[in-house]
Amino acid sequence: MALAKAMSNDRALWFILATILIDAIGVGLIFPLMPDLMDRVGAGGASNGAVLGGILMAAYAATQFLCAPAVGGLSDAVGRKPVLLVALATLAVDYVIMALATSFWLLLVGRLLAGVAGATYITATAYLADISTPEKRAANFGLIGATFGIGFVLGPALGGLLAGIDVTAPFWVAAALSAANVAFGLAVLPESLAPAKRRAFRASDLNPFGAIRDAFRMPALALPLACMFVFEFANMVYPTLWAFWGREAFGWSATMIGGTLAAYGVGVALTQGLVLPALLKRMSEHGVLTFALLTGTVAAFAFGFTTAPWLVAVILPIACLSDMAPPTLTAIMANATDEDRQGVLQGVIASLGSLAAIFAPLLMTPLFRHYTGPDTPFHMPGAPFLFAGFLMLLIFPVVNRIRLRTETASGA
Repeated sequence: MALAKAMSNDRALWFILATILIDAIGVGLIFPLMPDLMDRVGAGGASNGAVLGGILMAAYAATQFLCAPAVGGLSDAVGRKPVLLVALATLAVDYVIMALATSFWLLLVGRLLAGVAGATYITATAYLADISTPEKRAANFGLIGATFGIGFVLGPALGGLLAGIDVTAPFWVAAALSAANVAFGLAVLPESLAPAKRRAFRASDLNPFGAIRDAFRMPALALPLACMFVFEFANMVYPTLWAFWGREAFGWSATMIGGTLAAYGVGVALTQGLVLPALLKRMSEHGVLTFALLTGTVAAFAFGFTTAPWLVAVILPIACLSDMAPPTLTAIMANATDEDRQGVLQGVIASLGSLAAIFAPLLMTPLFRHYTGPDTPFHMPGAPFLFAGFLMLLIFPVVNRIRLRTETASGA
């Protein structure tokens, strides 16, 4: 009996990891294809295409932000399995829509569906918590993070390579993967949440703003959360405009865009997995945070001004180092938060990231259009990167205030 349960849990774990991988691939898949997709629906050049692409990205993030609490509450009420399988089927439908779409509005419908389905990473994490023993829970959650990282590297690379065949090819492949995972789940996935442990769906499950409001009322969290939001907002320049900037500034193909995005993903993984632990042995958390912000600022301004494609290879590793800022800020906030509020804190951080993903594309893509359109006062595709650099500069004095507060609290 115990052996059968262990085998069932192993199959369920593989299903959850496959679900996370497909979700992550779907997030990264579209980035290198955006200029070609916008041309396909008649955007009329990189300038207008960037704005329409920004609307698609904002719509995806907004739907995910609004639906995440409801999807999590629904899985508590009816069980994890049906929510996961319906989400995967919805993703398959979304990819088919993206492959067939020849109008912007049909693409928008697809992105809205993807946002609803993409919110199920919460359900996948809850399923893993259900089937994991306490001593294995942290390791299994680490597998989720590693799998998402792999998917985010594979997504742009796969999208760029398959786009060399046809711009719709990546979506057909992704649809087939999602459909295959639905069949896999129907065959091997047991329900992890017993009926006795379920709860009724509540109206509060529909409100994504309550926890954010409560967190900002806590003095120890308000400044770090503000820093996190500004950094995530500034850093959204990469997924939002990298493809359009590469096309406008250097004439990059989808394959080249996908390759550079995949390289960025590998660099971020190495930074967070190897560089960050090494630096934390030699510097304080606030020192590492300051260093990360410095590299982010330097990289943003360098990308803003560069006109030589070979310089991208020089600047990209510097940009990757800036991704030490979010985990370091998270650690600073976790150390200032009670144990029974850690889950709420992580939810708030994820929600702020979603808000940044909503508003940054809506602001940065018109800025890109202004400096690349036919009526621009002077041509500067890197203007949004300069704006991101200025935003990061604003964080430095706030980080110093956080450091002083921490030292004062430690002394007290």
